[in-house]
Amino acid sequence: MSDKNQHAAIDLEWANLLSPQRRTVLRGGGLVAALAASGLAGTALAQDGGVKRATPAPGKSPWGEHTDTAPTPRPVSVRPGEETLPSAPRAYTDIESYHAHIYFDEDSYQKAALIRKWAAERFRIELGDWNLEPRGPHVTPSFYFGFTNDLLPVIVPWLQLNSLGLTILIHPNTEDPRADHLYYALWVNRSQPVNGYAMKKPGPGEPRVEQIFVNTRPSVKIERA
Repeated sequence: MSDKNQHAAIDLEWANLLSPQRRTVLRGGGLVAALAASGLAGTALAQDGGVKRATPAPGKSPWGEHTDTAPTPRPVSVRPGEETLPSAPRAYTDIESYHAHIYFDEDSYQKAALIRKWAAERFRIELGDWNLEPRGPHVTPSFYFGFTNDLLPVIVPWLQLNSLGLTILIHPNTEDPRADHLYYALWVNRSQPVNGYAMKKPGPGEPRVEQIFVNTRPSVKIERA
């Protein structure tokens, strides 16, 4: 068998293994046939001007023209103490209480219910309602409970050991709620986004710091080793 016939036999064998569209490429050859087999003919012709392009909508963009040349501005800082370095540390007594936010979803709500029950049975806390939709800076379903500073050394390790794998945000309550949620926070397990950008300090006539009003009656002793 000559080299030419041998190559033709090999090509035919490959063609039989390939799809009918690709056989066209091997038998007919040519760029257009290859593009047709791969479904790219229309794209290539459009790039060459062979296909009429869509007509843009009439009118002007509300953003104006040449937006690509606009300068890049720096946003106003929202982080506490960023403008200048502080001359001394803040007093830890600026923290008046704490919140623990327990996050859950449709697959883990039963774990959240168990943590809620256990906490109410063991601690004097302010237990909030269920938030089944995003609320405030919290972007997923959650519930929270507030507690006083003296419980911090107990509740933090208790939540670490009894989180049941849920994400928990623990933050202090100071006069700056945005900083409390975004920069002074502790996380149990994974962290998640908190939409605290628009949070503001209390206005005139409002309490300087969010207050804790205990509404549980503990009936179970905290487990100890």
